[in-house]
Amino acid sequence: MSAAFDWFLQVLHKHPEVAFFLVLGLGYVLGKLRIGTFTLGAVTGTLLAGVLIGQFGLKISGDVKQCFFLLFLFSIGFRTGPQFFRGLRSDGLQQALLAAIVASTGLVVAFLVSKFFGYQAGTAAGVVAGALTESATIGTASDAISRLALSESARQILTNQIPVAFAVTYLVGVIGAAWILSQLAPKLLGVDLPAVCRELESKMQGNTTHGIPGRREFELRSYAIEEGSPLVGASIAELEAAMSDQRLFIERMRRDGVVITTTPDTALRAGDAISVAGRRMLLVERMEGPGSGVREIDDRELLDVEAESLDVVITSKAIDGRRLGDLAREHGARGVFVMRVTRAGTPLLIAPETVLNRGDVVTLVGSASSVDAAVGKLGVADRATNATDMVLVSLGIVVGAFVGVPALIVGGVEIGLSLSVGVLLGGLVCGWLRSVQPRLFGRIPGPTLWVFESIGLTGFVAIVGLNAGPDFVKGLQASGLSLLLAGLLTVGIPMLVGVFVGHKLMKMHPGVMLGVCAGASTATPALAAVQEAAKSAVPTLGYGVAYAVGNVLLALWGTVIVALMT
Repeated sequence: MSAAFDWFLQVLHKHPEVAFFLVLGLGYVLGKLRIGTFTLGAVTGTLLAGVLIGQFGLKISGDVKQCFFLLFLFSIGFRTGPQFFRGLRSDGLQQALLAAIVASTGLVVAFLVSKFFGYQAGTAAGVVAGALTESATIGTASDAISRLALSESARQILTNQIPVAFAVTYLVGVIGAAWILSQLAPKLLGVDLPAVCRELESKMQGNTTHGIPGRREFELRSYAIEEGSPLVGASIAELEAAMSDQRLFIERMRRDGVVITTTPDTALRAGDAISVAGRRMLLVERMEGPGSGVREIDDRELLDVEAESLDVVITSKAIDGRRLGDLAREHGARGVFVMRVTRAGTPLLIAPETVLNRGDVVTLVGSASSVDAAVGKLGVADRATNATDMVLVSLGIVVGAFVGVPALIVGGVEIGLSLSVGVLLGGLVCGWLRSVQPRLFGRIPGPTLWVFESIGLTGFVAIVGLNAGPDFVKGLQASGLSLLLAGLLTVGIPMLVGVFVGHKLMKMHPGVMLGVCAGASTATPALAAVQEAAKSAVPTLGYGVAYAVGNVLLALWGTVIVALMT
């Protein structure tokens, strides 16, 4: 057994690339471990797996680590670019400002706590990264430490402190943010969170259900019009207008045994058969109710309409800032329903008052002809493809790096954006350009972007854990307990400050405000917890802009905290 294990270690030492993929696999397994409703997550799991394997003295070049990290930074910038720049405009400025307050408070608290406990720069950076759940801070802080005027051994000590503090405070940050925002904050505010969110949903929906696809199935059903039906004599335009509050559309008609092309002026007769598209429950309630004078039939030819479900990226200036309810009334929306709206990867509440922004992805469903007509007005189709514009990815990283590298030397410390933050900004700009000029700037499919983000980050963290190795255990033994308190203060105080400022000073809606606070600390689990507590998707209305702003600022804080501590 010992000989086999020695051979196994020998292979890993000789082929560190094998050790890398071993750490990656173990990390994703550990990330799935569940403690109640809490899971470690792939990042923490990979870090711990790297530390475990790193106990055997395995090392991987830091240059490889940096390549993974730059790919991750570009990807999150690309995904959040449209919302980051929207946050700089008047309609997103309030949410961006609150996100900046939360993120800045986190930096100040982490700095003060680190000074109180006598932490060095590496540990302080790990506290920021972990408590505020922004893994990118690990990389920017490591980059800043590598540029300090210290010996290589001293820089390595500081760098190895980061994953120790991150591993401890990340768990505190995830659990703390979720609990504070979903449980403590509503009590402190004295609000019934589900009730106020229902009230906002009601206001957003108004007196109609225009444009609401609303989490229901859509169907095309066929009906025969019987003698005495109130529909007899009505034109298609009149019938659709009478049901406009429910958005039901007549797609086709069979008359005298022949499927014919209809016009808005076509009048319905007894014996006609029509196909009607709409939400299933509405079809049952409106078309099949008592006294409707119609009965459902299975007319296969009448129902043989090519249907399509398609993701569309909003790029049109004419659509940017428009409400779903207003768009639903336009002629181009006939026969088209909105299944889902996502912003920076986060699903939004769908209601007539929901405002569409450039860069949002809208999932349309309807007949292929109707969907194609709507795409031309909204933006560009985001059809499934395996092709990725690697020219855009590569140039975005290179140009961003050249923007971030220049720095001033002040007191022996380099002051500048840093290469890492430059690449993040490159991703932001490319993501924004893609949202406004999709035909000029290449596409990165959603699955590819997920691979870039996930493997980029976990690959980086795997090497961080491997190289930290034995130093991780020593650091944990020396600072473990104080790190728990440091993490609790660093996540708790900013969240409470954000809740107070957002509710008392900015007068934001409680549900939206809690979404902003979750986004400011890039805490997706906290958003999920708030949504669960609110029994509503209202918090997502505040998450998109705040998440984009939080990503940029918290990544930048890695450089700032190192400068402050040194």
